[in-house]
Amino acid sequence: MAVSPVKPSAPSSLAPFRFPAFRAIWIANLASNMGSTIQAVGAAWLMTELTPSHLYIALVQASATIPIMLIGVFAGAIADNFDRRRVMLAAQTGMLIVSALLTLITWSGAITPFLLLCFTLAVGCGTALNAPAWQASVRLQVGHEHLPQAIALNTIAFNLARSVGPALGGLLISFAGPAFGFGLNALSYVALIVVLLRWRPEVNPPKRSPILSAIATGIRFCAQSNPVRRVLVRGFAFGFGAAGFQALLPSVVRDRLHGTELTFGLALAGFGAGSIFAALWVGKARHRWGSDTLIGASSLVFAAMLVTIAFSRSLPPVVAAAFVAGICWVCTMTTLNVAMQLRSPEAILGRCLSIYQAVTFGGMALGAWLLGTLADIWTLPAAILAAAGWLTLSALLLRAVAPMPRRDEGRVVP
Repeated sequence: MAVSPVKPSAPSSLAPFRFPAFRAIWIANLASNMGSTIQAVGAAWLMTELTPSHLYIALVQASATIPIMLIGVFAGAIADNFDRRRVMLAAQTGMLIVSALLTLITWSGAITPFLLLCFTLAVGCGTALNAPAWQASVRLQVGHEHLPQAIALNTIAFNLARSVGPALGGLLISFAGPAFGFGLNALSYVALIVVLLRWRPEVNPPKRSPILSAIATGIRFCAQSNPVRRVLVRGFAFGFGAAGFQALLPSVVRDRLHGTELTFGLALAGFGAGSIFAALWVGKARHRWGSDTLIGASSLVFAAMLVTIAFSRSLPPVVAAAFVAGICWVCTMTTLNVAMQLRSPEAILGRCLSIYQAVTFGGMALGAWLLGTLADIWTLPAAILAAAGWLTLSALLLRAVAPMPRRDEGRVVP
């Protein structure tokens, strides 16, 4: 009698913590993410106090992601042409300076909607420069075998901050004002900068090439790889619709829940808590059901949660919907990130990841702008329902037109 092959079990979710470099960077990154989340809450809520426009409020989210779309591919080429640790140090230092200036101007009372967007745009530029080098450096911390688990743990660090940071940020801002939150974020970069200064990975000097030529090489690979093209399409489609949550949530809290900074923080905390919950088992879920099923189901459930938020008039259903949406967010974004990393050659990994981020976060920026405009022209619930409709339609259509790559399709790393 033939014996059915047994699928190899997925490595432990916590295995990357056995690597000292990963452990130290993870802890410092958690502190930095906490500060960034507090600043994001402060900026979003401050805009609701500076202007009644849904578009301006949505542009706070868009301004944080537009740089990833516009300069992300250049950042990817920089990550592949230079020492990735030094690139991260430069980006973190730049964001520290920008956050310190935002603190001073807000504290002095000179902040305006335009200036606030400029500062969030500048922080977004730092994020765009940092992200490809950061994600490409994960292999240096844990190696190929534990890469999916390391990506999931980094997602947990981000979303742990998003679960605690918003409520804490809302509480701090309600008592001490947004300038205090911005100042905490400036200080939070220090720990990560110190850890990066002490981390000395053994790497071969990168082969440098002209930036435009390097970008062209990355674009050419992504355009010619059918599995990668499908990952990019799925990333754009999800980002465009999912932007409706974070871009319009401040308006929902202000106009429909008639809440405060703390109400806004609690709603975001629900999203972060769901993200942590998902990150603990998303690897096993992907291993069991496959990437395509996981992303398709997550998009449909996310859409259902947007519908719930559109019709809610009290905080509890919004927090519950945000919790489920956070689960769907992590299931989708982690799966897309792993799929991209495992199908990108080491020599151009930074460029491939930057292209992925440019497409996905470009979709978010475009979605935030269009949905904010729609909320001003029509109604806030209509804009949220439009985002839900997009996610539903794209999930059903792309499962046939652009399915996620199969487990070994296009894979270029062990």
